[in-house]
Amino acid sequence: MKIYTRTGDDGNTSLSGGRRVPKFHIRIDAYGSVDELISWIGLLRSCPVNDSRSKILFYIQDQLMICATTLAADPEGNMAPNLSLDAKCALKLEKEIDRMERKLPALKNFVVPGGNIFVSYCDIARCVCRRAERTVLRLNQSDQTPEIICKFLNRLSDYLFMLSRQMSLELGNEEIRWPIQHVKNL
Repeated sequence: MKIYTRTGDDGNTSLSGGRRVPKFHIRIDAYGSVDELISWIGLLRSCPVNDSRSKILFYIQDQLMICATTLAADPEGNMAPNLSLDAKCALKLEKEIDRMERKLPALKNFVVPGGNIFVSYCDIARCVCRRAERTVLRLNQSDQTPEIICKFLNRLSDYLFMLSRQMSLELGNEEIRWPIQHVKNL
């Protein structure tokens, strides 16, 4: 099978089911954002600091692949995917969040992102996740999407925030709280 089809040269693409839509269609934007997130999670999975978390990160990628496949299906067609998200996917993330939260210092401020490249990857993944969630919610205004997708994305952004904090702790990265009192002195 050739990777290029030339059918998208006119600015349109096909949903699963065959219906052609513009490449800027909200549905394409939604599953494209999820696809981008899958890649960021793959990058996080490849970071040595996450060796012990590779299994949960791979699980997250798998669930996101199901989200993307579901979002890519034409709601007017009969090509619904045979896959469905794990009904306990959000609960699994909550358990991981709770596990990390027990090890981390209490947080009463915002955290300034960055300070370490691996932590920064996680911060960016969280931002992409939030964008994917917003885009799916916008799609949901015109085309009903499974509620579990938004729930999973919402919980995943929380998980990524906690993972960023956990990675900072493990890597000895200083967590800078915001607002910063000493900025005026810079």
